[in-house]
Amino acid sequence: MNLAEITGQLAPLAYGVATIGPAIGVGIVVGKTVESVARQPELQGRLTGLMFLGIAFTEALAFIAIAVAFIPFP
Repeated sequence: MNLAEITGQLAPLAYGVATIGPAIGVGIVVGKTVESVARQPELQGRLTGLMFLGIAFTEALAFIAIAVAFIPFP
């Protein structure tokens, strides 16, 4: 086996491991938003918008992980 074959086999594993962080982050963001809405229901619209913004930034980490996991090594 050469390095390219090993790297090709590890890329999906690296992607799977790299998505654990964003998954935890999205869970925290959504959980804190639900908690905040329960405390102050009148801010639901504003908090929901901020939640989606936070989810978008957190999911950007997953997209970066996809790109990095499939970069071929020389």
